[in-house]
Amino acid sequence: MAKILVVDDAPVVRLLLQNLLRPMEDKGVELLFADDGHEALSVIKKERPTLVFLDIMMAGKSGYDVCETVKKVWGFDDVHIVFLTSRIHPSDRERGSRAGGEGHIAKPFDPEEILAKVREFLPLD
Repeated sequence: MAKILVVDDAPVVRLLLQNLLRPMEDKGVELLFADDGHEALSVIKKERPTLVFLDIMMAGKSGYDVCETVKKVWGFDDVHIVFLTSRIHPSDRERGSRAGGEGHIAKPFDPEEILAKVREFLPLD
């Protein structure tokens, strides 16, 4: 079963993404949520989601830290990480790419951009 994890410390962002992605559940996708980097690592290790939408600026472990752990320490190449953040400077995108991220979506986000990433990484048809 494909799984999508949403990691953001803002409850409103998690709720917006839950509402946007809820129709994916009808296609067999399980939605998972975490509100900080430590919880994200725990969920990723246990659930091994296919796709992670990951905030960068969080207390404790940043999104960059989470991504580097997942990709470089654990070697989870099958976990696709897309940063979802207000950090939109080219150096932020570069740092995210170096950490192992496979995309960068700016907040406030366009729902179609989120759905395009889902279609890119999850074979739902």
